[in-house]
Amino acid sequence: MADGRRPGAGARFLYKVVKNDAMKEDPPEIYGWRVFVLAGSACFGGMLFGMDIGTIGGVLTLPAFMAKYGLNGLNKVQLADLTANITSVLQAGCFIGCFIASWVADKWGRRTALVMNGLITTIGCIFQAAGNGNLAVMYIGRFVAGVGVGGASTVTPLFVSENAPRAIRGGLTGLYQLFIATGVMLAFWINYGSLLNLSGDSTYIVPLALQALPAVLLVVSMLLTNESPRFLAKAGKWPAATSALCRVRNLKPDHPYIQSEINDMATQLKHEQELTSGSGTKDLLKEMWQIPGNRKRTSLSILLMICQQMTGTNAINYYAPQIFKNLGLKGAKVSLFATGIYGVVKMVTCATFLLFVADSLGRRKSLLWTSIAQALAMFYIGLYVRIDPPVEGKAVPPAGYFALVCIFLFAGFFQFGWGPVPWIYVSEIPAARLRGLNVAIASATQWLFNFVVARATPNMLATVGANGYGAFLIYGSFCFSFFFVAWFFVPETKGLSLEQMDELFGVAERVVEPRASTESQLYNTTRQSDMYFQQKECVVSRRCKVLYQV
Repeated sequence: MADGRRPGAGARFLYKVVKNDAMKEDPPEIYGWRVFVLAGSACFGGMLFGMDIGTIGGVLTLPAFMAKYGLNGLNKVQLADLTANITSVLQAGCFIGCFIASWVADKWGRRTALVMNGLITTIGCIFQAAGNGNLAVMYIGRFVAGVGVGGASTVTPLFVSENAPRAIRGGLTGLYQLFIATGVMLAFWINYGSLLNLSGDSTYIVPLALQALPAVLLVVSMLLTNESPRFLAKAGKWPAATSALCRVRNLKPDHPYIQSEINDMATQLKHEQELTSGSGTKDLLKEMWQIPGNRKRTSLSILLMICQQMTGTNAINYYAPQIFKNLGLKGAKVSLFATGIYGVVKMVTCATFLLFVADSLGRRKSLLWTSIAQALAMFYIGLYVRIDPPVEGKAVPPAGYFALVCIFLFAGFFQFGWGPVPWIYVSEIPAARLRGLNVAIASATQWLFNFVVARATPNMLATVGANGYGAFLIYGSFCFSFFFVAWFFVPETKGLSLEQMDELFGVAERVVEPRASTESQLYNTTRQSDMYFQQKECVVSRRCKVLYQV
């Protein structure tokens, strides 16, 4: 706004709701429609995940599916094992897909990788819809779809973070979680609508086939967008990088903001090349684990993804109809309707977080308060099921209805912290050369523990106490412990550029001239190859200041 031009309506709205220093300094032109359309297009990769979560949980309870795939007649433990196998085979494909997509994204580009993942997911969805009662075909379809879903989970936040302006990078990267929540909601209502309006095998075939819809949208939208400017810069294609950056920022190449951002990219890439001699996977792994600042970032990314999954959110996402049944709601229609409302709550609360909280309150505080809130919701559900469990044939008591409310509250709390924030962190804190590999490792960790949750939850609900009350107490205990993880290990990153993450984590290994900024101050030291980071104005607790010294 320094040039006196009146910002557009979108920028004026952002100035009102986003409170950080970068928002005050950067030109209003960069907050035009292009960056939001680009982020939304890539985030169809998140909807792949959400559609699968919501679809499979409901499909497993549909009478036609249970009859076709032999789920009828099984005892409680056998049914838990089979449903867990059908659900969790997707995660195996996702784990592998993370590393395949990372390699493709670093070799041929983020855009190419997303197109590939959309096509793979479509093929997997076709197999699932065409299974016709053959479990082997269902397993193959879910594994293949998993390769695409897992790959998209790696590349989508990477692509968005590399295109997003620093002031709203948290909100834009968090769109990934919003699209997951939207996919979950759509799938829940598709399941409910299929049960009401379709009959026979079509009640489950239609939902399984419609999982491919976001995959098709991802492919089409990515074919209409530019490649990430930071990938083009890393590949040495500076004219193309400048052109792509100008388009998404809505500025001319000679604008000071564009020149500054291009210069920051060049400076960071040059410095990274000075630190290492190669760019193969082995070289990148050495750089990731041997340089203290990079090791801290990778370790934090892995830790956050483990915590996200162990909150128990996907236990509810995958098995919501069964959980609502355990809490006293009877009938497939009633439980699927409640599941649909659960999906709406997730989507609305996630959108609210991204608009008003992610880049204002910040990442760290969001993790802290939601840890406690999630724990309290889970503890109440577990204690209700233990002390006053639902009785067959009787109405749900008031305490039971509040337990149902706690399911919805848990969904809202998760979307205000541990849902979107880990994805924001893992895509914004790595060094440029390591961003693809770091996000791949974090995504693979997420899918590994997603598999653990998906595989264990049905058995926990069947065996850990009456109506599975112990499962809720276990997940509540995990949520409570994550308060301390956030307190001791997670620094604040709102408003920092991607290039400033090196300063925050003290990654540089060479002596540099002192340079002051509002976020941090770097000092020369007598110790060879070390840089000490003294956080003076960064909003990080004292404990984090100590932990992130080199």
